[in-house]
Amino acid sequence: MLPNVVSVAQTGPYRLRLRFDDGAEGEVDVKDAVSFVGVFEPLRDPAFFSQVRVDAEAGTIVWPNGADLDPLVLHSRVTGQPISFDVPSAQAG
Repeated sequence: MLPNVVSVAQTGPYRLRLRFDDGAEGEVDVKDAVSFVGVFEPLRDPAFFSQVRVDAEAGTIVWPNGADLDPLVLHSRVTGQPISFDVPSAQAG
């Protein structure tokens, strides 16, 4: 099951406190996660950055221009755990 972001709060310049549906909670420094080019360029503006919200349907955070961040990457940054892709093994039959 993929982790979903359930709440977000800005705690400082480019810093967000995230809570996930599995109970994980912590801070992420977005400037370490994005290069601020392309769709992420508007996030350089503190007023625009502060418009972050949770998109419950996507299970992650988004900004008004559609920029979003992968919830698996965010969860990994919050928990310090590597990203894991659980792939069921094929059953011989």
